Amino acid sequence: MGKPTSQELQQALAEAARMREHDQDPDFLAKSLLNLHYRIGFLEKVMRAAEVYLRGESPQQHTVLQRAIDIAKKEDAHTAGNDSNSLFL
Repeated sequence: MGKPTSQELQQALAEAARMREHDQDPDFLAKSLLNLHYRIGFLEKVMRAAEVYLRGESPQQHTVLQRAIDIAKKEDAHTAGNDSNSLFL
């Protein structure tokens, strides 16, 4: 399966938002797409920070990486609510 283009992703996100606003999401596809898109943004920041850290391994880069991980965990817990749908089990 190929990755959607930026335009395809934006179109899908707009449609997902429309579906949620009009309560037309019986199988929670729109909710899932919107939630995963939100959460992956934090994980992409962790990945970028890890790449920089691994190239230089300075204390400052370690701090940036740790901060990115902490924020991703916080946002994951926030969006997971009371269920166990967490990326960090």
